[in-house]
Amino acid sequence: MQHPYRKHLIINPISMIKSFKKIFLLVIMSGLITFLYSCSSTPIPKSRGYFRLEFPAKNYVLFDSIFPYKFYYPAYGKIKADIQPGAEKYWINIDFQKYKARIHISYKNVNGNVDNLIEDVRTLAYKHTIKADAINEKIFANPEKKVYGILYDIRGNAASSLQFYVTDSVKHFLRGALYFNVHPNKDSLSPAVEFFGKDMTHLIESIEWK
Repeated sequence: MQHPYRKHLIINPISMIKSFKKIFLLVIMSGLITFLYSCSSTPIPKSRGYFRLEFPAKNYVLFDSIFPYKFYYPAYGKIKADIQPGAEKYWINIDFQKYKARIHISYKNVNGNVDNLIEDVRTLAYKHTIKADAINEKIFANPEKKVYGILYDIRGNAASSLQFYVTDSVKHFLRGALYFNVHPNKDSLSPAVEFFGKDMTHLIESIEWK
């Protein structure tokens, strides 16, 4: 005689398969949900931002002293004598402390060596070729004031973004360069280079010899 409770011990294969399917689906769904959650919670790197610089209104004042040249420079800059080792007479800096910027001005007497002086400036400008994206040259010529020269616009992560020289070819030679006391970065410095570039152009156009 069959035991009355034996029927409860018989394993039904079909039910067992269905149970395994349910467990398998639950495991798959649980793993999928965990994966999606982990993906959504992973931090996404943000693009690098830079501080917005506020620049003053353009205003220029005349620099005119015992120096053999004069020009107009930004009123928000401060002129200081260049006291670095190797500095020569009539060398100055125009400092913009708030923006960690400086326009360095150096002067040389021409004594039949104008070609060498021009080549020295050109060499200094093109030393930045390795890090520069491009170097554009802008020619300046003012026959009335006998001021002739070139502005080098150095694009990219160069130490100096703008350099220039002007001369009368017979007596005076003036060189200028814009520097920032920060790590060169064309993206963050671009607004400042554009702003002080206009000041440098105004300075060049206002130069007179004495």
